[in-house]
Amino acid sequence: MQYSQETILVTIVGMMVVTYLPRLLPIALLSNKQFPAVVTQWLSYVPAAILSALLAPSLFIHNNNFSLSFDNMYLWSAIPVLIVAIRTKSFFGTIVTGMVVIAGWRYLLAM
Repeated sequence: MQYSQETILVTIVGMMVVTYLPRLLPIALLSNKQFPAVVTQWLSYVPAAILSALLAPSLFIHNNNFSLSFDNMYLWSAIPVLIVAIRTKSFFGTIVTGMVVIAGWRYLLAM
């Protein structure tokens, strides 16, 4: 099926609007509001909760099953990465540690 340039442009602009409008509206409407301390404290947990929800399936699901076994390299690689993240609080150091640990696992498992 052939689409015209106008249809493609309208589709892209429409996708841009529906993607950015839900992000922009809360910022525009709430940027100069003062929230109660309870709400601010509750909101401070949102990034950690989202990161945990995104990360947990990658760490605990191995071969489509819940796995705490030794062959789940992502789970066991998370331990030194977590230690580096807590001690250094360095995003770059944490990423490099994760890459080195996974590369080491893959090298050892290939032997």
